[in-house]
Amino acid sequence: MSNSQAKNNILKKIRMALAHPTPLPFPKSEGAGSVFQPQQQDLVVEFAEQFSSLQGKFLFCENEKELVAQFNKLCYQNQWTRIYCEEEKWKSLIFPNSLHNDIASCEASITSCEFLVARTGSMVLSSVHQGRVPSVYAPVHICIAYTSQLVYDIRDGLVALKQKYHQYLPSLITFATGPSRTADIEKTLVVGVHGPKEVYCFVIDDQQ
Repeated sequence: MSNSQAKNNILKKIRMALAHPTPLPFPKSEGAGSVFQPQQQDLVVEFAEQFSSLQGKFLFCENEKELVAQFNKLCYQNQWTRIYCEEEKWKSLIFPNSLHNDIASCEASITSCEFLVARTGSMVLSSVHQGRVPSVYAPVHICIAYTSQLVYDIRDGLVALKQKYHQYLPSLITFATGPSRTADIEKTLVVGVHGPKEVYCFVIDDQQ
């Protein structure tokens, strides 16, 4: 049998299978409700606790003025002079002589995000906000978000994404939860092997 005949036979079987799909054995088993414990406390508090428990560093800001003050203090404490950022809104945070255009040699990167998931302490990132590179390649990732971007569960984040973009979802959606961690080598936990060693999340209150 030639390769073309084999290919046609496979495609024919696929078409037949799609024409007569096998029904789900338990169609009502999945349900629409969450299997996790419902929200018990304020979303900001929940996110801060979960994010911090995963070695993330949480900073709450009452407004954008406080964000500037806390960010400058953080840069001074860590002596960062090479900070990568592509988003115009947050470039204004960085001193002009500290704005660095090479992700491979920067000391920290700044991004925004789509949402923050309180239950898991996760940041929902997408290709709309610089893609995945700045949050993975830089040794320190700084995410800036607002309290209005907090959702309770991952499912809530996915629903909110669909409501925000409708049929035009970003080409990349990823969930980042704290700094990179692996225990592949002798089951010893190592931080920062496949991504940033430190992750900061500034959350600005915009629901006062």
